[in-house]
Amino acid sequence: MIDSNSFMVFSGTCTKYLTEEICKSLGCTMGEMVMTKFSDGEFAVSYEQSIRGRDVFLVQSTFPPSDNLMELLLMIDAAKRASAKTINAVIPYFGWARQDRKDKPRVSLGAKLVADLLMSAGIDRVITMDLHADQIQGFFNVPVDHLYASGVIIPYLQSLKLDNLVIASPDMGGSKRANTYAKYLGCPLVLCNKTRARANVVASMQIIGDVKDKNVIIVDDMVDTAGTITKAADIMKEAGAKSVRACASHCVMSGPATQRVIDSALDEIVFTNSIPYTKDCPKVKQLSVADMFAETIRRVLANKSISDQYLI
Repeated sequence: MIDSNSFMVFSGTCTKYLTEEICKSLGCTMGEMVMTKFSDGEFAVSYEQSIRGRDVFLVQSTFPPSDNLMELLLMIDAAKRASAKTINAVIPYFGWARQDRKDKPRVSLGAKLVADLLMSAGIDRVITMDLHADQIQGFFNVPVDHLYASGVIIPYLQSLKLDNLVIASPDMGGSKRANTYAKYLGCPLVLCNKTRARANVVASMQIIGDVKDKNVIIVDDMVDTAGTITKAADIMKEAGAKSVRACASHCVMSGPATQRVIDSALDEIVFTNSIPYTKDCPKVKQLSVADMFAETIRRVLANKSISDQYLI
């Protein structure tokens, strides 16, 4: 049993919907914090109650705009200056994660830069979910608790009771993730080989494997413009798939993504609520990860292992 007086949970502006659920699961009230905006676009944060000697958990996904990251950095700095015992950054969606390596000359490593900024601001721990690349954990010199959305997605997929199930990866980069799902669910794996014309634009795609008369589930870590995942769904339906669904941890869904999903052969696309989705799309379903993050916070406070939460 954790002492509710030993810790406090605060939320960034755009992640309050999830923080409220986490606090409800923990049986605590969300901490009071005020963000003041100035006419020039600058803003400041302040805690409205004492956090001296407390373990504080700051919940904020760093999805666009970049103000969300800046707000988190200010929250961390304010907590450090207010004498918090430990500062734990709870980042359900870690932005800039696709910039994790030098894939061509003279490019930035955005993921490493964000990690450096968070550490310089004063974090003691990061709790995040489904990083684009596992090696990003190594960019931090503090403990990183890396959670997996499979804990909520797999039970939902099992509840559908689909026969002739096939797991698919929309590209070669996601084959490891898709293979893990396929092994756990005891079904075949199909791969898609794609080439890009440029960032966010797919030039061509081919299916490697049999999808005829199968119920296909495409597994990915995030959906941004939905170009890849909708093209994969369309090609699989053309190849004779009985149904095509997709699941991904993070609902970025920028630009034309919603319309592409509506117009595509996808029967359904399942996300977690690591990022809020406010557009109207009957094919989109979001599953809450609040209980998973709440349980991780409990275990961190009690110095217990978090690994037995994982299904895969």
